[in-house]
Amino acid sequence: MKPYLLGIDIGTSACKIAVFDRNGTVLEAATGEYEVYYPQTGWAEQDPDEWWRVICSTMKYIFSKSQIKPEEIAGIGIDGQSWSAIAVDKEGSVLTNTPIWMDTRADDICRELSEKVGEQRIFEVAGNSLQPSYSTAKIIWYQRNMPQVYEKIHKVLQSNSYIAYKLTGQMTQDISQGYGFHCFDMHTGTWDEGMCEALGIPVHILPDIHPCHEVIGTVTNAAAAQSGLAEGTPVVAGGLDAACGTLGAGVIHAGETQEQGGQAGGMSICIDSYKADPRLILSVHVVPGKWLLQGGTTGGGGAMRWLEKEFGAFEREEGRRTGKSSLDLFNEAARNVPPGSDGLIFLPYMAGERSPLWNPYAKGVYYGMDFGKTKGHFIRAAMEGVAMSLRHNLEVATEAGASVDVLRAMGGSANSLLWTQIKSDVTGKPVIVPSSDTATTLGAAILAGVGVGIYEDFEEAVKLTVENKRYHVPNQADSKTYDRNYRKYLSLYEHLKDMMVQEGENES
Repeated sequence: MKPYLLGIDIGTSACKIAVFDRNGTVLEAATGEYEVYYPQTGWAEQDPDEWWRVICSTMKYIFSKSQIKPEEIAGIGIDGQSWSAIAVDKEGSVLTNTPIWMDTRADDICRELSEKVGEQRIFEVAGNSLQPSYSTAKIIWYQRNMPQVYEKIHKVLQSNSYIAYKLTGQMTQDISQGYGFHCFDMHTGTWDEGMCEALGIPVHILPDIHPCHEVIGTVTNAAAAQSGLAEGTPVVAGGLDAACGTLGAGVIHAGETQEQGGQAGGMSICIDSYKADPRLILSVHVVPGKWLLQGGTTGGGGAMRWLEKEFGAFEREEGRRTGKSSLDLFNEAARNVPPGSDGLIFLPYMAGERSPLWNPYAKGVYYGMDFGKTKGHFIRAAMEGVAMSLRHNLEVATEAGASVDVLRAMGGSANSLLWTQIKSDVTGKPVIVPSSDTATTLGAAILAGVGVGIYEDFEEAVKLTVENKRYHVPNQADSKTYDRNYRKYLSLYEHLKDMMVQEGENES
């Protein structure tokens, strides 16, 4: 049997590609960046063809710098960001840029459909409230605002299914990304034709649904020429990035919880029975028979990336001189600030906010500035604000009946010992850190491994591949400080939300 598995992660700011052996060891990995476009207020778009070009160049780079031969890849798994709405014609050509998960242009459509169809009826089928971030309203937006595009749509694809199509020529829909559509029956994992009709979404533009680990095709001759992969390599349907990251962090049993530290922040709680709450996000796990009760914030690691980009010129220059990364220097500055940031509080709503607020007009806020505050205060307060959004989601999940004992951290922010400890202190939960940087691509690769038979099942795959690296426990004294700031954090939003909504509606 061929020895290696390949995972492709289509993130918001970059793609990550990694080659693993059967034991989950990373043999080679590389990242390729692409753009997010913000043509208007509330809009956030990407070009799926740009994803494909970057994936192909990154793939060729991996093979060129390593001893790995394309013919040694046994299977390919793909994960991707949620809630795309990639409109393609019969030839598979992309008809327009896709609105991504941060896009809120269809807020008025959501309000209209919720009133027309009924919020409760929609929620009973989909297990999720109708929000502009999801794929549903984006399709209706095409109908009303891009009729020349809409009339040519053959299928609407998700991020991972589009790359799977480019590799195999097969247009598919994996079951874990079904939650982006409110005509997806969360109970049965099928399209609900009655809800399709009620929402105005033709069922024929929705691809057939497949299990995430099912082989949906093999790499075509054309795709092999563009990507450097071997023709005939099996490709599985893949899944949602958060769900693949959850798998790659070893979360496959009820009650186990992944803490996400990528561009977006949040958590995914594995459950084995249907539990929906309109304040949270419910999706099917990439592991059969399981669901994920999720919370997601737009802040996450993206807030730190924004801070570094706009205010990190000194750290970048100092990093070149000392050989340290600018983010490591940010961590050092934050470490010199006491827990609670001397009263500086950050609301991490940098692109509206998802759960549990569902406010597309929410804004990022720093509160408590004075002449005594330093750059380190702003960095640490950002870390603490993201941790507080995580706590908010966890508390709502507890109210919904989910049980969370330990968090398993993944994503780039899990590399920060300080930030991980802050999350433990703010939430009051122990945090385990497995191989944080590769959890998502590992999850995608595990899907491929199960699909092609390298692993007998998901239990064997996780046992072989997931290794815990660090363990954080809450500091009780610091947790008391954070409790006080958390109450202020919640109060700040309550006092500002009406202003945020009023200004947002005036801008749109």
